Amino acid sequence: MLFLKLGFIVNPIAGMGGKVGLKGTDGPRVLEKAIKLGAKPESPDKAKKALEILIPIKDKIKIITCLGDMGEEEAKELGFEVDVLDEMKGEKGPEYTEKAAAEMIDIGIDLLLFAGGDGTARNIYNAIGDKVPVIGIPAGVKIHSGVFANHPRSAGRIALKYIQDEDLQIKEMEVMDIDEEAFREGNVTAKLYGYMKVPFEPKLVQNQKSGGIVGEEAALDGIGDKIVEDMEPDVMYIIGSGTSTRYIMEKLDLPNTLLGIDIVKDRELVASDVNEGEILELIEGRKAKIIVTVIGGQGYIFGRGNQQLSADVIKKVGKENIQIIASKQKLRSLEGGPLLVDTGDDEVNKMFTGYMKVRTSYNEESIHKVKGL
Repeated sequence: MLFLKLGFIVNPIAGMGGKVGLKGTDGPRVLEKAIKLGAKPESPDKAKKALEILIPIKDKIKIITCLGDMGEEEAKELGFEVDVLDEMKGEKGPEYTEKAAAEMIDIGIDLLLFAGGDGTARNIYNAIGDKVPVIGIPAGVKIHSGVFANHPRSAGRIALKYIQDEDLQIKEMEVMDIDEEAFREGNVTAKLYGYMKVPFEPKLVQNQKSGGIVGEEAALDGIGDKIVEDMEPDVMYIIGSGTSTRYIMEKLDLPNTLLGIDIVKDRELVASDVNEGEILELIEGRKAKIIVTVIGGQGYIFGRGNQQLSADVIKKVGKENIQIIASKQKLRSLEGGPLLVDTGDDEVNKMFTGYMKVRTSYNEESIHKVKGL
């Protein structure tokens, strides 16, 4: 019997900085800080969600993977037979990822499935370029690259379709990354590093994030006016990240954490750049509302760049107390696609499936489809 050789790499620390507000985990000092703040590994579970989709055909694939929690443990827990790269036992980190990916190419894998964020995608690209198709399992804080599926299970579904020879088109998709240090200071400097081949399924692959659109400033200015005008006394307003929500903080004449989460009560700043734990503590026993915007070109309202707004935070606040804001131009950039929610909690994700109002200007709201992944 012929087996498809599936490379499988998990970056176990990817995404750990999200809920604790660190905007990434590149570098040992940042990882150490994330752990001290209570961060827990999340990418192994996301990797398993992708791999679960392949269980029905596990007898038709041979998994080539890395030692321990970089792939071996996740695959074995699901009952897969694995071949482990053992020449680099004890090694971890970006250099190990690159060495492992390069060795997999030498072995002759047919497809590489990896879990991580943009930094992991860069490591994979550095090692293999466009030599073999890849599918990224979204598990990091920074996910700007087009090589990722829109959800861990979507990554598994793409792999399944590819392995079952459903004639998927192979497209060259972008590998993007940003400077984390600049990111933590509120500056987004995205750089294109190259392209990797991805089995393309439009409904399952993530779009590359798009930037602001010229002409939307007036709409956002009006949205800011309306949100501030409607603010209720003694309510904790959790202001999400992004340039759209910045207009609200400017109307309040308050400092804004562009890529973090701020909390406002009675039009005064309560806390800046808060993490998940701080949010939960501050809103305990109080009425709270969340104001979030949409990632242009992708559609995410939760789960990308605002992991501090976790499933636990959302459950405590309540769906009825969530306000979405976005200009009409930004909604058009989705080309008819739904708004997306990927909190890592299936129950919370499903809670959003349906339709929600989106404030698009001072006077207007639209009804938009929302999909929990």
